[in-house]
Amino acid sequence: MLNLLIFGAPGSGKGTQSKFLAEHYGIEHISTGDLLREEVARDSEMGHKIECLISRGNLVPDDLILKILFDHINNIKDYKGLILDGFPRTIVQAEELIREFERRGWRPPLLVALEVPEDLLMERLLYRSEISGRTDDNEETIGNRFQIYRNQSEPIISYFKEHNYPVVSINGEGTIEEITQKLIKSIDKNIG
Repeated sequence: MLNLLIFGAPGSGKGTQSKFLAEHYGIEHISTGDLLREEVARDSEMGHKIECLISRGNLVPDDLILKILFDHINNIKDYKGLILDGFPRTIVQAEELIREFERRGWRPPLLVALEVPEDLLMERLLYRSEISGRTDDNEETIGNRFQIYRNQSEPIISYFKEHNYPVVSINGEGTIEEITQKLIKSIDKNIG
């Protein structure tokens, strides 16, 4: 069983690479962003609350995202592993994730950090906005998301290292194919 966390700032390529890695390893790709957007699309009260937070570039509260995520994991059939894209985003979420893995008798997941300079990330996200029409991809919101990442999410890498959980860092610059190959090589080395 292979469990991965794809980690990095907004625009680092987490979603794109997660899809390739899920296919390569035959594991479930779970994007917390997609789970949240699905909840918004249901037009529920919870969905309206989530939409308000996301549109401002804020994080969804830990208890809410954890409930949505673990409900989804519990419904996976023929579980062979997973790749979490966009989770955890806070130390509390990381702690809860590790506790949940321990309760299930699973080893801690391998955290794979994609490292990309912020100017390139901004360029990628503004381009994504042009082609996808995502309303949360504008300069002000992106800047807010970078700040939240630096303050709340980036410390998770140190948290994993301090607790001797597995961590690898990958240079996230280059073509999609080059990055995918770097990821596969590094993951194989760390799980073999």
